[in-house]
Amino acid sequence: MKWFGIVLLISLGLILSGCGGGENSRGSINGNWVATLTNSDGSTAFAFSTTFTQIASNGLNVTNFTFTTSSPCFVSGETQTGSFGVGGDFNGNITGVFGLTIRSGSPGGNTLTLNGNVNNNKITGTWALTGISSGCTGGGNFTIVRS
Repeated sequence: MKWFGIVLLISLGLILSGCGGGENSRGSINGNWVATLTNSDGSTAFAFSTTFTQIASNGLNVTNFTFTTSSPCFVSGETQTGSFGVGGDFNGNITGVFGLTIRSGSPGGNTLTLNGNVNNNKITGTWALTGISSGCTGGGNFTIVRS
């Protein structure tokens, strides 16, 4: 009977060690992402690529940020601040709320704000641009996908 208990404990340990183990790209927001921001008429307003790394419980570190479209609203020196409220399940599916703010460096005074939801390898939501430069206002929808 004693051996049966030991075998049962070892078996249970092996089974549980397989749960949640390994690198699962679906189970984390960490990685490289590509974004497309569209105007209300469906045309592309902005596009960018970046790397997200979750920090703390709802922080998001944004690195390697590069606009892949040109805009007089964002010429150089942008800063990014992100947030991510994590959710999900025990199968590695990731969900949560997402926020990203991009402030222009040159010219100054323009702010692009994205708010949306994460569902595995896709983030969708709305964006708004406020600014002091001519033509630097607007809004629409965005999609960000893992690259």
